Amino acid sequence: MSSGLTLHAPDIRTAKRLVVKIGSALLVDRRTGLKQNWLSALALDVAEAKTRGTDVVLVSSGSIALGRKVLGLPDGVLTLEQSQAAAAVGQIRLARAYEEVLAPHGITTAQVLVTLEDTEDRRRYLNSRATMETLLGLGVVPIVNENDTVATDEIRFGDNDRLAAQIAVTVGADQLVLLSDVDGFYTANPKEDASATRFDVVDLITPEIEAMAGDPISGLSKGGMKTKLLAAKTAVAGGCAMAIMEGSTLRPLKALAEGATRTWFVPSADPHVARKRWINAMKPKGELVLDAGAVTALRAGKSLLPAGVTKVTGSFGRGEPVAILSPEGVVLGKGLVRYTSAEARKIAGHRSGEIEAILGYQGRAALVHRDDMVV
Repeated sequence: MSSGLTLHAPDIRTAKRLVVKIGSALLVDRRTGLKQNWLSALALDVAEAKTRGTDVVLVSSGSIALGRKVLGLPDGVLTLEQSQAAAAVGQIRLARAYEEVLAPHGITTAQVLVTLEDTEDRRRYLNSRATMETLLGLGVVPIVNENDTVATDEIRFGDNDRLAAQIAVTVGADQLVLLSDVDGFYTANPKEDASATRFDVVDLITPEIEAMAGDPISGLSKGGMKTKLLAAKTAVAGGCAMAIMEGSTLRPLKALAEGATRTWFVPSADPHVARKRWINAMKPKGELVLDAGAVTALRAGKSLLPAGVTKVTGSFGRGEPVAILSPEGVVLGKGLVRYTSAEARKIAGHRSGEIEAILGYQGRAALVHRDDMVV
């Protein structure tokens, strides 16, 4: 734990890939609906970040709140079915709102709806990651939300703080900003304890720090400080710095860059290194034996193509970890494989252009992509 007096806080203007979580109360007024002025100002922040060359992902609440107003649903707790109906109506309006404020800046948007299952299932995780990478590579700003229309209580994140952290790790973001109703992390709840002090920077989430989070305050969003701390733990473990700040001001990201009150949680490793450590810690479900040419290609930073594989052993599903071996059987590294063991055996030794004829569908060119590999 640190007060941040001696630690260097991240600068949002240097972010390579930025995820911003937007709370429902910032975006939607229960009486008047969408806060158009606030959203238009946020679009200026996003456009400015894009001009700097930063990839931006927005994780946005608000679909249920928007749909609830349109449907005239009562105040108070909604049933799961009512929430899903409200989300179905609100999602289309939310996506359109972002499209309308970002299009004048020449920014294309995409709607990405996910559930907790999508990040826990390896196959879905790889699909989500590949889709997001493609969108970001094309300069698109994805608008991500939990798919409330299909998620049951058992497969929900339950709050967009944790969803945002998981998305940040999935896309390899180096910074995550939670735009919230609080201006940082405190030693105690400042609404109840006048002596509570705010941390500028936290470099280690200790049991003492966790105890300071307390319980969620009744009546506020599902987030509460405990879920924000859970989000911070997920983010920093993936090498992503995370800020908590009060977001109601117009152009909150500009305010953050100019020194607005906030708390930064800082990681000990960058996202690339953290991901490699995560892969390296996995227990392999099988082995891929390479030829000499593939070994040379891997050491030069290339992905592993099917043509370079001479033998496949073990039983594994798509997205599971495998060991990568030299022709002599020496372990060179580990990686997350993009095909099942049965498929890998069929395409081993074949060129990527032959995959469709062998498997009956157009698969991915690499058996193990370099981003999913530790050598």
